[in-house]
Amino acid sequence: MDLQSLANLFATTYNPDPNVQKTGELQIRKIATQEGVLTALLQIIASDGVELATRQACSVYLKNRVHTSYILPSNPRPDHVPIAQSDRTALKANILPLLAASPSRSITVQLAATLKDLVAHDFPERWPTLLDDVKRLLGSGDVREVGAGVVAALECVRAFRFRQKADILPGIITTLFPTLVTIADGMLNTSPSQPASQEIPAMLHLILKTYKTAIIVNLSKHQQSPESLVPWGRLLFRVVEMSVPVEGVPSDEEERENCEWWKAKKWAYGTLGRLFHRFGNPSQLPSPMQKEYGVFSEHFVTNFAPEIFKVYLHQVELYVSGQAWLSKKCQYQIFQFFTECIKPKSTWILLKPHVDTLVASFAFPQLTFNASKQAMWEEDPVEYVRASIDEYENFSSPVSGATSFLLSLASNRTKTSFLPMLQFVNTVLRSNTTPPQRFGALTMIAVLGPFIVRHPDVKGSIEQFMVQHVLPEFTAQEAYLRSVACEVLGVVTKAGITWSSAENLTNHSRAVALALDDRELPVRVQAALAITELVVVHDSVRDAVSPQVGKVVQDLLKLSDETDLDMLNHCMESMVDRFQNELLPVASQLTARLCESYMRLAREGLAQQGEAAPDNIDVESLVSEADDDKVYGAMGVAKTIGTVVSSIDSSPEILSQVQEVIIPIIRFTLENKLIDLFDNMYDLVDALTFRLHTISPNMWPIFELTYDLFKNDAVDFLDEMLPSLDNFVSYGTDVLKARPDYRQKVLDMYRTALTSPQLGDNDKINGCKLAESMLLNLHGHIDDQLQDIIAIAADHMDKGETASFRLANLEILINTVLYNASAALHFMEAYKPRLAHEFFNQWFAAINGENKLPRVHDKKLSILALCKLLEMEASAIPDGLRDGWPGIVVGALNIFKTLPQAIARRKALEDELVDGDSEDEDEDAKYLNLEGEEDEDVWDEDSAYLELLAKEGARLREKSELAEAGDDESDTSEESEIEEELGFFSLLDAINPYITFKQALQTFQNKNSNLYQAATTMLTVEQQTMLMEVVTLAESQAQTGQS
Repeated sequence: MDLQSLANLFATTYNPDPNVQKTGELQIRKIATQEGVLTALLQIIASDGVELATRQACSVYLKNRVHTSYILPSNPRPDHVPIAQSDRTALKANILPLLAASPSRSITVQLAATLKDLVAHDFPERWPTLLDDVKRLLGSGDVREVGAGVVAALECVRAFRFRQKADILPGIITTLFPTLVTIADGMLNTSPSQPASQEIPAMLHLILKTYKTAIIVNLSKHQQSPESLVPWGRLLFRVVEMSVPVEGVPSDEEERENCEWWKAKKWAYGTLGRLFHRFGNPSQLPSPMQKEYGVFSEHFVTNFAPEIFKVYLHQVELYVSGQAWLSKKCQYQIFQFFTECIKPKSTWILLKPHVDTLVASFAFPQLTFNASKQAMWEEDPVEYVRASIDEYENFSSPVSGATSFLLSLASNRTKTSFLPMLQFVNTVLRSNTTPPQRFGALTMIAVLGPFIVRHPDVKGSIEQFMVQHVLPEFTAQEAYLRSVACEVLGVVTKAGITWSSAENLTNHSRAVALALDDRELPVRVQAALAITELVVVHDSVRDAVSPQVGKVVQDLLKLSDETDLDMLNHCMESMVDRFQNELLPVASQLTARLCESYMRLAREGLAQQGEAAPDNIDVESLVSEADDDKVYGAMGVAKTIGTVVSSIDSSPEILSQVQEVIIPIIRFTLENKLIDLFDNMYDLVDALTFRLHTISPNMWPIFELTYDLFKNDAVDFLDEMLPSLDNFVSYGTDVLKARPDYRQKVLDMYRTALTSPQLGDNDKINGCKLAESMLLNLHGHIDDQLQDIIAIAADHMDKGETASFRLANLEILINTVLYNASAALHFMEAYKPRLAHEFFNQWFAAINGENKLPRVHDKKLSILALCKLLEMEASAIPDGLRDGWPGIVVGALNIFKTLPQAIARRKALEDELVDGDSEDEDEDAKYLNLEGEEDEDVWDEDSAYLELLAKEGARLREKSELAEAGDDESDTSEESEIEEELGFFSLLDAINPYITFKQALQTFQNKNSNLYQAATTMLTVEQQTMLMEVVTLAESQAQTGQS
């Protein structure tokens, strides 16, 4: 196909006629993998004679084709066609010149993403000239070529930004970064009136982004050296301190936030913060990083950190006094740096004299009610609620930065900072200030509430504060004050405020109950959150709300539908849990309403999935943009439905009704393959089938759907599906016995779990659990499948990377013995010579080994299977195994010897689980730092967590390096111990192994007296004593009826 025809074909992809589009796309698919097509696309993109939209379409296709087919996958699909070598050569030869000649930013974005994939795969071995080519562009006198070099440098770094091993990126940094810093310095010396000046902020932004991207994981030796650190540090300070030219930025503040100059400043602030936070803060540097960065961090904190602090403080002074403007993202970065300065002694000494001023003039104004908050409240109250409640999670919001700053001061420098902050709040509230400032002061109380309630000097006065400053705001004219009053009450209630006066508690709870009917939506949401906390903590409030709980729940449902806020689902869960008896009569109606909400959200989520993703999307924007609100909302509603199901556990009739209401949403989710919601749906299936102990006719289509999904789109969801599948087998035995096709489906899922190359050992273990459920629950009804199960297990006897899987697989064969001992041994011998012998060797190695059958279930299963062997007719015992038959009794006694300890360990774990749920630890120490010297380094939970992460990262890197070197020692000593599964239930739980063994021993004596004689004669004195103890225990437990 000639270039013009190919260009015309790609032009059809944006044709307004969908039929033309579809025809064009099909034609492109047919020719796409032909050699030479990508080379032709490069020519079209470079051609000024082709329409810009067509060149854009070609660049998008080029990026996608390279991304999916340049790097060969380890398990390629049969239809996968790799990119031809001639096209690979053309790509590398033309991509940099194309970047320099790119006619639009959108095409540059596509070409940059293409370049990153080429670099990641081919540099350095298959593209040794790359850095020289990039350096040549950077040294060019042509501004477009320099711009292309800057883009290429960024993509070279991005290709290896997450690489733990410092082997490739340091070379890129050493080669390109000295040139980049020189270019950036020159740009700052260029007059804004010069022709190229409009290109400067964009390139400067990309250069700074390149540096910050390079220090995500490591700081190279070159970057640690004065030769690099000094010029880059000087550049970063210049960018932070520069006055942005008025003609270079928009007058509109929102547009100014996103202009290139302020993007450059944001990256400068962020880079200085990253250098200090990860590499330059010795008191917080994790121990695995000390060797590599210890000297650097000492140098940085001594020479650079004070300078950063001085510069940032000056910028804040200019901003606060109105002499300069700061973007929100820059303010956030400044707050982040100040927050990092709190824990190290060296920087705390710098910050300490300025804390009161920074709190009052920089942090507090962020929390006041301002014009932008007012506008959002009026234009989109739902968005206001979402922004105000999720603000602390917003990584570019100065409100989030100010909040983190205040929290860190309160928890780490409690003795110096906490009481002055409260004094400041009191001064604001007592000085007849404006409503927006009162809002800010109360917001500070909401932030500091958990600390106030725990601080020994002030917790006694919080009740009086609530009466004096919070209660009156419930009737304030300003709706935002009513909202923050609800928020403060919710926070201090959750934190554990002690009310000395029942009247004060009643007055506050009544006020918040009235706020549920407020005309303003944000007030109603905060009231819902607060009333939930009150109901959970105080029985008196619960009793007062009880007669009105139906209305409260309806209000919550209405609010939830209006806002799709996940925290309202949490409120609903708490209400359902707290008012189980009151809501029981209306459980079906409540569930129906919740299911309506779920279906609305699921349908909207489905519609979102159907929308085409933009072609120039960046990973960072995917992470930061919350496009999954509907899906998350649906997850929350599903959890609430699960809480309803748990709360009506005691009423099977109502639960059956509720189940019929829920089944349609499960079917909808599975049929429409809403994979993000599968986990929630299978939780519901599990809860319903387990609690009802039966499978309703309408639930069986869910089983069929599950099988179809597992065989196609959801093969890796077996972990989520397993509890439900186990319930289908356990409680649907009558149907399974009558439906050979259903039994075949279960067997096929087991086979797929063990044979699919996509699944690992954990999924294989789940497959084994499913097969075990069949063998235990369908006794006598899977005779025709026994041979297949044995064959599958036998094929995996010496496979698997973990001890857990090897044991699970061995136990399938043990289960077949329990199911039908003589048939199982016969099938083993028939499938593979000496298979039964090998099975017995492995089984008895586990029986006689130390802790090889660690769980109670493992031991019981083996004992009961050994009992089946003892009960076999003499004629059915295979000749090759007869000589070892007397050893069965010894094997059983060895298991009995360790069974009591295993039962005791399981009981201890169960008790620990119960105690852990009810434990109410004193958490004061987590909030307040009242011990030790005030100005010393602080090492808190966050510091300890980072230390833990660093140590684990170092361990995994070392393990990976050993594996690469062929010296991997990942044997059983590194295996995690096989632990008890407290949520696992089995038919074996009801069987008493002592009584069963005693009966089997009697049968063994009656049927095989010679073998019985041999078995008992070979016992040692210790084993004879053990046998007597087992028999005695069996007799006593038979009398008391124990299992």
